[in-house]
Amino acid sequence: MLQGGLVFRQSFPVRSYEVGTDYRATMEALMSYLQETALNHCKSMGLLADGFGCTPEMCKRNLVWVIRRMQIVVDTCPLWNSVIEVDTWTFASGRNGLRREWFIRDPKTGKTMAKAVWETVMMNKETRRLSFFKEEIRREIEVHTVKCSPIVDMDDAKLRRLDAGTADYVRTGLAPRWNDLDVNNHVNNVKYINWILEGVPYSTLENYELHAVNLEYRRECRRDSMLQSLSTLVRDGPGHSEANGGIEFDHLLLLENGIEIARARTKWRPRIAEVSRTHLRCQEESARSRGQHQA
Repeated sequence: MLQGGLVFRQSFPVRSYEVGTDYRATMEALMSYLQETALNHCKSMGLLADGFGCTPEMCKRNLVWVIRRMQIVVDTCPLWNSVIEVDTWTFASGRNGLRREWFIRDPKTGKTMAKAVWETVMMNKETRRLSFFKEEIRREIEVHTVKCSPIVDMDDAKLRRLDAGTADYVRTGLAPRWNDLDVNNHVNNVKYINWILEGVPYSTLENYELHAVNLEYRRECRRDSMLQSLSTLVRDGPGHSEANGGIEFDHLLLLENGIEIARARTKWRPRIAEVSRTHLRCQEESARSRGQHQA
């Protein structure tokens, strides 16, 4: 806990089941670290009654927080068997929103690894409709927020709607699993990134590294939903450049009846062909760690 509890810090080891073929943490793993620090921050502030982050007045009014949009920018994905340090805090966003930011670093070097932000709004648990800030709730929240400039400039560019008939890639038949549901009985926000990546071609996954996600949540997804994942290459985006070799995709998650669940834009950079060296380095670090424990 830092700054009188307004900033929360937590460390995570990168486990074997959280990495991909390149021995680096997946985007789902990074987003899980963010969610865990956010919830533990709420717990440390005593805001866990009847819903994560809910104040007493919110509980009285049957309100919960829902994520409206999220953005994460990755400089370097952490390696398996390494440890990362995550800081998080909240601040007001307009008249009816609350933003939370994260800063991920390498605790050994202090090097920045990733930054992220999400914007949340309140929803009534019964009507599933969004709610305005009440003054009583605002007073409860103010004591837990910081007054600072954002470390992430949220991309306000409009995310376009795709069409199944014209999208470059379409994946159908996607469905939530029981373990995808959270305490509010809808799909956990972290799971959306996996559905989005289902619509990305294997050639991109094999040759490029995902380093930025801009995700806009349009509607909650329930356990009986069936979805489609649409993806289209952005040929005029700033990340699509011959100079840096990067590419971008626009994405859309749809229910089978055509109702939107989420829109997103992902940015990719060429994957560095050093898997073998990375693997060897991970093995060496693991061997040194085992030697220290045995000693």
